[in-house]
Amino acid sequence: MWWLIPICGLLLGAYFGQFLNIEIPAGMVKYLSIGIMASLDSVFGGVKALYEKKYDSLMMLSGFFTNALLAGALAYIGDMLGLDLYYAAIFTFGVRLFSNLSMIRVHMINNFREKNRLFREHNEAIEMDEEQDDSLDSQPEEEPGVALDDRKADDGREGEG
Repeated sequence: MWWLIPICGLLLGAYFGQFLNIEIPAGMVKYLSIGIMASLDSVFGGVKALYEKKYDSLMMLSGFFTNALLAGALAYIGDMLGLDLYYAAIFTFGVRLFSNLSMIRVHMINNFREKNRLFREHNEAIEMDEEQDDSLDSQPEEEPGVALDDRKADDGREGEG
């Protein structure tokens, strides 16, 4: 149920963002775009680390703040110099986002294929067990006190001898 918390936060954020009239100054749009890219990079990096079983919350949080601060500082220095250096951060985060997203996709497809393989093997094992049970049920049962081999030897030979 922990997964409901981010979904509720996303829905609340979308609702408030839609109905609250918050104006972002034009000079801050660069910094906002870098902040969004840094957060998405950290989220996708964390999901990728979960699939690779290497997730560490300290690494994710420190990476988020370090990336955001470095990208913000790069954009600020670019503004002071009259250059658009924030494009470097946007490009880097964009490449990392697509790289992480492709790795997440590969892990999800591999997990799906593995689960399907295990499901098929499980069903095949159940079918084999059912076939063995059916073959045991179709064999004639032994009469009490008479062995199966004795019955075969007695069939049709009672009048002889």
